[in-house]
Amino acid sequence: MNGTANISRIIFILFILICSGCAQQRPVLYPNSYLTYVGNEKAQTDIDACMHLAKKYGAGENKGGKIAKDTAAGATVGAAAGAAIGAVLGNNVGRAAGAGAAGAGAATLTRKTIDSGEPDPLFRRFVEKCLHDKGYETIGWQ
Repeated sequence: MNGTANISRIIFILFILICSGCAQQRPVLYPNSYLTYVGNEKAQTDIDACMHLAKKYGAGENKGGKIAKDTAAGATVGAAAGAAIGAVLGNNVGRAAGAGAAGAGAATLTRKTIDSGEPDPLFRRFVEKCLHDKGYETIGWQ
């Protein structure tokens, strides 16, 4: 098996491991009189309902699809750069293209996966408005 195939498998395994450790952030509520009155269990149910409503009305983003698209674009640019460098230096163009694709793809994947835990700004505003309308005060996300 060649080095490029091994690198591709490593990237795929890292992607799966990183994604399995990423959890979507949720709003943190200020303990105002309404939260104290309804309790944490009801509040968590209301948060889930607001998040579902945001997705239903198009405020959610398909982060997994965006990560895959950006990673593919990064790998394509890396492959082109690697092929160009290989051609100029007289090295194996195919191998240089594979190395460039693997390197750029891994860099893009890592950066996008780290950023993926952040909620989309529109989604965040939608959920905060929904919760505010129910009587909650959102103080942040984690």
